[in-house]
Amino acid sequence: MSKFKIRHVTKYTYEDLVRDSANQIMLYPIQDDKQDVQQHTILITDNPMVHEHTDYYGNKVGTFTHAQPHQMLMIDSQLLVITLHREMPKDNEPADRQWHELKNLRHDLMFIDFLLQEKFTAFAELEKIVAAEMTKNFSPLASAINLCQYVFESFTYRKGITTVETTVDEIWKLKTGVCQDFAHVLLVMLRLMNIPARYVSGYICPNKSGMRGEGATHAWVEAYIPSYGWLGLDPTNNCLVNETHVRLAVGKNFSDCSPVRGTYRGTSNHTLEVSVSVSYEDGRSSMGDSEIIFSEPPTTSVYNNSFRKHQEMQQQ
Repeated sequence: MSKFKIRHVTKYTYEDLVRDSANQIMLYPIQDDKQDVQQHTILITDNPMVHEHTDYYGNKVGTFTHAQPHQMLMIDSQLLVITLHREMPKDNEPADRQWHELKNLRHDLMFIDFLLQEKFTAFAELEKIVAAEMTKNFSPLASAINLCQYVFESFTYRKGITTVETTVDEIWKLKTGVCQDFAHVLLVMLRLMNIPARYVSGYICPNKSGMRGEGATHAWVEAYIPSYGWLGLDPTNNCLVNETHVRLAVGKNFSDCSPVRGTYRGTSNHTLEVSVSVSYEDGRSSMGDSEIIFSEPPTTSVYNNSFRKHQEMQQQ
């Protein structure tokens, strides 16, 4: 069991007054038998009414509009959460029985979305790697772990090379990226093996372990393992997800889990600052550098609130 205090601040500063800022936030941590949300507060500039709903995948989503003219917008999420240790799968059932069970899930509405593939030119190359893995006749669990390790060893972790709009083809060619890229490649490979897989957005709280992804929101994958359920795999750190990971949302891919997205009316000239800090039970605190992004020159009177840039800064 681990306890974390997490603060996630998003701040927009505009060159001139803007208005009609309409936003969607997915900053609400998942509450279940492995994650106990003890306190959670979201503070927003001028305290607009936040309307909450649950989306198709069970995520809590908030929407709000700041209609009045303003020159700064800050979203400050403060969280106290306890994560519990997860028992790992035993993998005692015969592999062929597990693969047969997965095959039967292809027409199950609960899993269809997590088996969908996007079209891309590198598909054939990925198919060869997956086919080679399948010839080993390992269990779904063993194969999923092997593919996680493959992504970890075959790709270089480097910030600033990719964006959230970078395609799987581009990631495959670059062999470089951050957590969202590692997760998207692993999603493709797991689904090619007919293992349902979903994208997870959240935080990583490694304390002194030096794991990648601290100081920003993190991303990983959950694979469905027969007789166990959803198992978290973190290809950025080549590990099984446990109590160091705090989950915010799940979906088919990143676009289903974006922490903040929105539009506003006014000048596009603004800066965006994002920071995530974590406090641990031993008194230690960690904080990623507050990143600053400047917008492009104006092109229209309605802007996308740096939706793409915010995503890039969050998922590392």
